[in-house]
This record gives sequence, C-alpha cells and structure tokens, in this order.
Amino acid sequence: MRFPVYPKYFVRGGFILILFNDRLIEREEAAVDIEDRGYQFGDGVYEVIRIYNGRWFLFEEHMERLERSLNEIRLTLPYDIDQFNSYLHELLKKAPVSDGIIYLQVTRGKALRSHAFPAETNSVVTAYTRETPRPLSDLHAGIKAHLTNDIRWLRCDIKSLNLLGNVLAKQEALENQCGEAIFHRGDTVTEGSSSNVFIKKDDTWYTHPATNLILNGITRQFLFQLMASLKMPVKEEAFKISDLLNADEVIVTSTTQEVMPVISVDGEPIGTGSVGEWTKKLQQAFEDKIQQLAEVK
Repeated sequence: MRFPVYPKYFVRGGFILILFNDRLIEREEAAVDIEDRGYQFGDGVYEVIRIYNGRWFLFEEHMERLERSLNEIRLTLPYDIDQFNSYLHELLKKAPVSDGIIYLQVTRGKALRSHAFPAETNSVVTAYTRETPRPLSDLHAGIKAHLTNDIRWLRCDIKSLNLLGNVLAKQEALENQCGEAIFHRGDTVTEGSSSNVFIKKDDTWYTHPATNLILNGITRQFLFQLMASLKMPVKEEAFKISDLLNADEVIVTSTTQEVMPVISVDGEPIGTGSVGEWTKKLQQAFEDKIQQLAEVK
C-alpha cells in the first residue's frame, strides 16, 4: 500500500498525520469509539521508539517487546508484524522527525462494555510521530528523585496502557520538585515511574532483575551492552532503599531519558551530589552510538 503524501505534517507543538490501522489520516479524522476497550479498560499495549537524526534507534528491540506484550494479554494485530513494520516506516517517511519519537499502541477494539474478552472484535492500531528534544540540560546536570511506594499491579513487565500508578507517582515527584519518582515495594527498590534504576557501588552497577515487578526497558538492555564494552561489571540483583541512598552513583534509563544521572533522592545527595565518572563514560558511549546514526548514509 502506498500512502498519500501530505504537504504539511505538523502544527506547532504537535502532529497532524497519524497511522490508523492500515491508513495514514489527518489528525482531525481520528476518533476513538466510546466503547473502545483501550478507552474503557486500558485493554491494550504501547511502545515509544526514539528517532535520532531522522533514524530509528533500537527499532527491532522495541517491536520484539511489543510482540511479547501482545502475547501476554492475548491480543492480536489486525495484520502481521512485518506489515506493521512497513506501515511504521512509511509513517516516518511521510511524517518525518529529526529528534523525536514514534508512539504506537494497540487496543482490543470496540465492543459492548463487559469485563471479559468479547467473542468478536477488531483490534485498533494507532501511531504518530512527534518532535521530542533530548533532555541535554538534565543529562549534563542530573536530576533529583523522589521515593514513593509502588502501588502498581503485579505485571509491570507488560507495557500496558494501565499507567495510573505511574501517573500518580510522576505527579508526586513533580510536586516535590523532582524529575523522577523511584518506586519501592517494602524496602526493595524496583524502578522509576517511567524508567529503570541502576546504582553503582564500588566497582559494580546493580539493577533490579527483569521479573514481573519491572518493565524490561529497551535502554536498560542496551546499557548492558555498553557496560560490557566499557568493562563495567553489572549485576541484576535487587537492592534496598539504604543501598540506593548510599550508592556512589545512580542513574535512571529510558527511551526519552537516555542515561539520566540522579544527584539526590528526597534531598539526600547521591555520592558527591554531582554526575559521577562512570555515568559520564556511559553517557559518552551512548552519545557515540547516536552519532553513528548520523553518519549512516
């Protein structure tokens, strides 16, 4: 399928062209049915994929995780994954961004409101691009974080639309003048409201194992590769609040936050209260990968 070319793609601060199932349509044409199960139940999954220099970053890894999330909630696409990949590439071609994201989601679709799966329904796919500047100032200076109780459900490994616990935590962080909330279950640190958490103590990084209690972040997985290349030991091992507060360095990682230094938690400085040397090395290795994209012809 060849999509029509639109002369203009964006309005200031937003987008006007989206993928809706198998079509590219203008934003004004898009509508969510009042009985869409994503709207009424959060019955769906999503991904956010980074674009650097107009090029995909870790596209295949995101799509593999999407397939896993779909399988975990027994949801199928209205077409095969290769066709979806083709539509997303066409979307980026017709609605390009330089430094931004592609947001995509799949819901179980429209059905008479009932908690159990409907006997018949057609899943709904939507996606759009958006310019999203890199958080360069925060990456250089670091952010403050706030500890909060992890009140979410027990399948955090699924990237579902059910994000109310994350939303409340992020708002709590904002009200405490912090850039991120860090969850804990009892005394165990799990992850951030929209990120994974790593701490460095002595000569090793630690991060919570990829269980049902955290989302196995794509940036998290990519950092394992960077740490190996830099000969930085890393252990997937649960750690406590006291370990977090007494760490030499702390970072949170995500598609949009990249390798974000945390310089204090609830007013308590981490290490020297500034960006650590191991963090800077990881950031440089990450930056090198981004610059390699710009060099690809």
